[in-house]
Amino acid sequence: MKTSGLVEEVQRQLEVALLDGRYPANAKLPSERVLAEQFSVSRNTIREALQRMVARGLLRSRPGAGMFVGDQLRTGTSSPWAQLVVDHPVLLSEVLEFRRVLEGATAYYAALRGTDEEYAGIRTLLAGLEQSRLDEQASKEAALDAELHEAIALASHNSMFLHLHASVLGILREHITLNGSNLRALDDEVSGQLLQQHRAICQAICARRPEAARTAMQAHIDYVAGKLEAA
Repeated sequence: MKTSGLVEEVQRQLEVALLDGRYPANAKLPSERVLAEQFSVSRNTIREALQRMVARGLLRSRPGAGMFVGDQLRTGTSSPWAQLVVDHPVLLSEVLEFRRVLEGATAYYAALRGTDEEYAGIRTLLAGLEQSRLDEQASKEAALDAELHEAIALASHNSMFLHLHASVLGILREHITLNGSNLRALDDEVSGQLLQQHRAICQAICARRPEAARTAMQAHIDYVAGKLEAA
């Protein structure tokens, strides 16, 4: 294969790694030497592939520190959206509608394709949720809630779902945290219901039951929507 072909192949594989979550936003890439060994190519080939990705805004170079993943896939979804969601109830319902479709699908594919290591991470986050509730740390519980939803999306191993999730991750994280905090403040019964729903989602995913996982996730989003509407 010609050098240009090697560069394009390395670039393509690295871009796939960005999309499937192996190298998340702001993560540091391995050194040129390590990547050259990984792809069985020269360091010059790696260097050119990385430079092309820098030119596209996918990577950024920090002199003396190395190469880092950019956050281009996550731009346009920063904090102003959170205030819009708060100020405009119609937008809030649309975000929930989007979450129902996207996260129902990510739960389904997480149950279908997740690895044992990813399932272990999901169980760890669920345990953190349970402990935070016992400790009455509502803000920490809400933050772990958002992390759990992100872990489920990563476990779906679908590059388009990951792209969509990454593109609106700021909105979803702020939205999940905001809603989780608000709902948990209503009463202890709501907090208990949310925890029970997260258990059902995680159990279905870790048991590799896709339909049950999707149903559990959609039931959770429907519950959140209903409580917010009532409030």
